[in-house]
Amino acid sequence: MNASEILVTGGSGSLGSRVVNRLRDAGHEVRALSRSGRPGTARGDLMTGEGLDEAVEGVDVIVHCASSPTKTRQIDVEGTKRLLKAANRAGISNFVFTSIVGVDRNPYYPYFRMKLEVEQMIEGSPVPWTILRATQFHEFMLRFVQLLGRGPVALAPKEFLLQPIDVGEVADRLM
Repeated sequence: MNASEILVTGGSGSLGSRVVNRLRDAGHEVRALSRSGRPGTARGDLMTGEGLDEAVEGVDVIVHCASSPTKTRQIDVEGTKRLLKAANRAGISNFVFTSIVGVDRNPYYPYFRMKLEVEQMIEGSPVPWTILRATQFHEFMLRFVQLLGRGPVALAPKEFLLQPIDVGEVADRLM
């Protein structure tokens, strides 16, 4: 990859922090999007759009790892829409998005519906894009199983298929 600079959203999260580290270790100029504007980050807010134009200025590639299972509409859908508009204005050469295997086959889980909506929005944008679908991370599945086991009886959905992946493997693919 010959990017002048790469912006990683969700750069302090499970996946984003690993992507940032791998890109930097490979010698790329990387900045992570942050609401706080800590040193070494680009200040910007996906929820409001504040600072996004400045955050993408001089960037060639965006690796969009930011996501929120609790604020999905505001961050995943509306935030991505704002980021795509800023990316289009800045002439970004590639918008890389991480999604989940099976989002197109499971319309019953709201988080999956939102991820699919974001995929479709990205595919319809004028910005060149890459979408990487991964299975759930080991860490997420561990929290899910621990939640199921809190009561005296552990209930699990019938025929619930699991094939978790190490978050580092996904970061390597994004790299």
